[in-house]
Amino acid sequence: KEDLKDTYASLGKTNVKDDELESMLKEATGPINFTMFLNLFGEKLSGTDTEETILNAFKMFDPDAKGNINKDYMKRLMMSQGDKFTAEEIDQMFQSSPIDSAGNLDYKALCYTITHGDEKE
Repeated sequence: KEDLKDTYASLGKTNVKDDELESMLKEATGPINFTMFLNLFGEKLSGTDTEETILNAFKMFDPDAKGNINKDYMKRLMMSQGDKFTAEEIDQMFQSSPIDSAGNLDYKALCYTITHGDEKE
């Protein structure tokens, strides 16, 4: 619950009530992993990015418009730029991300999962 509260605060929303956070935690259909967190959190924020906006962000790292990005390159970027991810957070993201035999992340499928949830759910 404190992690949810801290995440809201980092986005400028400091007036989140404990009962609202408890409600979010109860909505989880299983353990709260990276994908579950994104789904729960995304549903509660107003003005979240659309699938198109997230896709456009990934496209900046795909100048040849292949639809995928090397996962090692993505990991280095996400651990060294902006709001840095930890290795554990990256690994959680890759668990719910389609990665081909060459080690490329299908970012279009990941964007769909972020905005619509895991197709297994």
